[in-house]
Amino acid sequence: MPFSKLGLTPALLNGVKAMGYVDPTPIQLRAIPVVLGGGDLIGSAQTGTGKTAAFALPVLARLGKHEARGPRVLVLEPTRELAAQVETAFRDFGRFTDIRATVVHGGVGYGRQRSEIQAGTDIVIATPGRLMDFLGEKTLRLDNLKILILDEVDRMLDMGFVKDVKKIIGMCPRERQTLFFSATVPPEIEDVARFALRNPTRIEIGVARTVNQSVTHAFYPVSQVKKFDLLVALLEKTDFHSCLIFSRTKHGADKIARKLKSANHSVAVLHANRSQSQRVEALAGFKSGKYEVMVATDIAARGIDVAGVSHVINYDIPANPEDYVHRIGRTGRAAAVGDAFTLTTPEQAGEIRNIERFIGQKVPQMKLEGFNYSAPPSIGAAAPQRYVDPRRAQQQRGGHGHGGHQAQSHSPQQPAAGQGRAPTPGQGPASRAAHTGQGFGHGNQPAPRKPGGLSRGSWTRRG
Repeated sequence: MPFSKLGLTPALLNGVKAMGYVDPTPIQLRAIPVVLGGGDLIGSAQTGTGKTAAFALPVLARLGKHEARGPRVLVLEPTRELAAQVETAFRDFGRFTDIRATVVHGGVGYGRQRSEIQAGTDIVIATPGRLMDFLGEKTLRLDNLKILILDEVDRMLDMGFVKDVKKIIGMCPRERQTLFFSATVPPEIEDVARFALRNPTRIEIGVARTVNQSVTHAFYPVSQVKKFDLLVALLEKTDFHSCLIFSRTKHGADKIARKLKSANHSVAVLHANRSQSQRVEALAGFKSGKYEVMVATDIAARGIDVAGVSHVINYDIPANPEDYVHRIGRTGRAAAVGDAFTLTTPEQAGEIRNIERFIGQKVPQMKLEGFNYSAPPSIGAAAPQRYVDPRRAQQQRGGHGHGGHQAQSHSPQQPAAGQGRAPTPGQGPASRAAHTGQGFGHGNQPAPRKPGGLSRGSWTRRG
C-alpha cells in the first residue's frame, strides 16, 4: 500500500516524496492509521525500520495548521542526537506546512530554545533534563498538549530517566493521545505504559532480539595486545563507504581516534564528554563524508541515523547483549546491506555466549587472511585500556596477558529467519564475493575505493 492510501494530506505526501520515500515500511503501514485515528499505541520494531516517520507523519496530519498558543505535541528522546534528528525529521516531512517544531536539550545555552518556545511552537522534541528545567521555570507549559510521544523508551529508562518521565507524564493533560515507541518492551516499560496509556494498540514488527537480516556479522578473535593492529588491517583491507567503531569507554574512544588519525584515517569522535558543538560537527561531518570513520561510545548506538553506514566494528564487545543488536543495527538500515565485525579476546567467551543466547544463533568466528596474529604489536599500537566489568572485577583484578591463548572456535550456523545473515562460503552478491568465504564489501551500493588504491582483503572461516 502506498503512502497516498494512508490518509495523509497532500502537503505531507509532497514532503514524503521530497524525502525520497516510496513505500511505507511495515511499522509505518500499521502505525500510521492507528495514530491518525487518535488511539494510544505501543510500537516495537527493530532499529532502522522507520519508527520516526511512523509517528511524525500522522502527528503532522492531525495538527493541521500552526497554532501559537503553546505546544500541542511533546516528543521525549533519551539523547541530544536523537532529539536533533527527530526534530529534523518533523521539519523535513512538514516542509510544505506551516507547523513549527522546536528541539530542547542540554549541552547548549537556554536562550535560543527559550525564544522559540516563547514565540509559539506546535511540537517540542526534548530530552528529559532540559525539559524539566523549562517546566520548572514556567517557560514551557503543557496545558494545551494533545499528543505525548515517548521514543526509545527502553533506552530512556536504561539511562535513569524513569522518575523524570513519570513527572512529565503527570504534568500532561489527562485527555491526550500517548504513543510509546521502543526497540524492546521489557517489564519496566510495561509498568510505565500502564501508568501512561489507555487501551493501547500494540504493534510489534520483527523480533527485538534478532539482528536485521540485511546485516552480515561475525566475531574476530584476537589477543588484547593485537586488537588495534587487527582494526587497522580490517580497515585497510576493506572497501567501506563509512565505518562506525564502538568503544566501551570515552577514554578508549579518544585513544582509538588518535591512533587512527596517525594511520591517516579521517576520524570523528562522539561521546558524552564532547561539547554539543563538537558532537554536532562530528555527526554532520560523518554524514557528509568529511570523516570516513566515527569512533563512538554507546551514546551513539541508538543516536545515529546515517544513511549508508556500510560497516560497524565493535572494537570492544558491548557490555549488554541487547547493545550488540543496537550497535550493528547502525548499518543495514532501510533494507540496505551492511557488515559488522566484533573484535573479541580469549577471556570473553562468556560474553560471546550471552550474545549468542540473546539473539538465538551462533555467530561465526573468523580470521583475517594475511594478518600475522603471532607477531609483536606494532610500536605505539597498544590497544586502549581493557574494560573490566565491575561484576567481574575480583576475578580480573590486576589484568591478564592474553597473547598465548587460543579463542574457542564455533561451527558456523545459519540463523533462523529474521536473525541476520552468517557468512556462507561461495554465496552472496557478486559485490561481496571478493573475500574468501563470504564477502564483507558494501552490498547494494558499491563503495568507492579509498585513497591509495586499497583493495578488499580476504577472510577465512575460523576453525
